[in-house]
Amino acid sequence: MAVEAFGLTKRFGNFTAVDHVDLSIREGEIFGLLGPNGAGKTTLVRMLTTLMRPTEGTAKVGGYDILREPDEVRKAIGLVAEKLILYPRLNAVENLMFFGRLYGMEGEELRRKVDELIEMVRLEGFKDFPIGGYSSGMRQRLNIVRALLHDPRILFLDEPTAMLDPQSIRFVRDLIKDLRKGGRTIILTTHIMEEAEELSDRVGIIDHGRILVVDTPEGLKSKLGVSNLLEVFLELTGRDLRDRAENRIPIRAVGRM
Repeated sequence: MAVEAFGLTKRFGNFTAVDHVDLSIREGEIFGLLGPNGAGKTTLVRMLTTLMRPTEGTAKVGGYDILREPDEVRKAIGLVAEKLILYPRLNAVENLMFFGRLYGMEGEELRRKVDELIEMVRLEGFKDFPIGGYSSGMRQRLNIVRALLHDPRILFLDEPTAMLDPQSIRFVRDLIKDLRKGGRTIILTTHIMEEAEELSDRVGIIDHGRILVVDTPEGLKSKLGVSNLLEVFLELTGRDLRDRAENRIPIRAVGRM
């Protein structure tokens, strides 16, 4: 298994964000992790990628224990977080060279890898432009290949097509399929049910910190007698809106009204 979770739990005070999750993700599959806002999927991913320590339980990622061998886990994975992990004043080459050096890469090997990845996402004509001037689709394409610099076996993609135009969405989805063909395991979080249905070999639906079901999209549709994954999702998590608001105004918003 590429990923195995054993009773993985995270509490924040009296609130349990992830509640004793057991989960197995197979080598070489695209696994869609789906859930409403606040369901626990981001917290689960943060624990699996060693960004957050669990309250209870543990997991193995790439065969390495997230608590006892976090450095080995980080070598085995690539992470494309919802937040862009790039420097806007640097160009594409400078960004990838910087992150490559953090992985211990250097010299001609690194430059060949950088050129290969830039070509993969069709940015060779813009590689000398500061990425702060890139479109959102261009930045996200570069963000994805940044996570591929060290050839990770397991790739975590957190909403990789959010806020992209249709052409960029199509390109990123096709890129994800190509990465799977290369033997990588991909864990995909998305709110776009059409995307999850198209890309995922299996999906897991999480709500209130617990995994409700794991199966293929076709298996879930058949079990529930519905025609698409959106209806599966709504049947399992409900149709009520998940509105939330804090009773305060963030300091950064003061003076902008």
